[in-house]
Amino acid sequence: MIEIKNIEKTFGDRHVLAGISGSFEPGKTTLVIGTSGTGKSVLLKCMIGLVKPDKGEVLYDGRNFLTGDLEDQKAIRREMGVLFQGSALFDSKTVLQNVRFPLDMLTDLSEKEKVDRSQECLQRVGLGDAGDRMPSEISGGMKKRVGIARAIVLNPKYLFCDEPNSGLDPLTSIKIDQLISEITEEYQITTVVITHDMNSMMEIGEKIMFLHKGKKVWEGNSNSLIHSDVKELNEFINANKLIREMEK
Repeated sequence: MIEIKNIEKTFGDRHVLAGISGSFEPGKTTLVIGTSGTGKSVLLKCMIGLVKPDKGEVLYDGRNFLTGDLEDQKAIRREMGVLFQGSALFDSKTVLQNVRFPLDMLTDLSEKEKVDRSQECLQRVGLGDAGDRMPSEISGGMKKRVGIARAIVLNPKYLFCDEPNSGLDPLTSIKIDQLISEITEEYQITTVVITHDMNSMMEIGEKIMFLHKGKKVWEGNSNSLIHSDVKELNEFINANKLIREMEK
């Protein structure tokens, strides 16, 4: 369980997050949606420690990530997996080396244990035979799957995905959504996905938070999404539908 309480963040005179609160449950995928510049990615960065909020609390199973000492923060970070928007793979490392990188940095496992665990994760995302390939030799969708394999290699309790479908075609996007959802349920991970993808909202939106101008103005699930009476949310949904139609 992750809880955020009254998160606020300003950059200069710009109030990016204005008192955001919410909870994220194990075994469920929670989507944080909203237009560009509404604070989604800043919220994620506050939750994983890349940005320090001005006010508020971030609790991981009751542990305050913001006020804990360095060792407590390190312990929580070891329980996180992060899939970055651009996959963030190392071009000079093979696919297998990319996946095992967190094991090299954060564990004392033997060489065999690292290889076996990395290969196991690649197998889980359907890339068991791609370990020797370089990132330049694989497609964008495969890079996302490598990023997911790396994100779960440490058996995380918490998984964060920043725009996992960015730059992907609709069919590949669906496959990535399904993979994230399956892994979340299979390993009972607490998963937070930052997205503006309409398909993701309808397919894996077990819980959805809609941000507008730095505030949480709606919360629900995919079933209640299209029945919202929130003007800003309806405009966001309609704009997404229009973009989808133009892409066909």
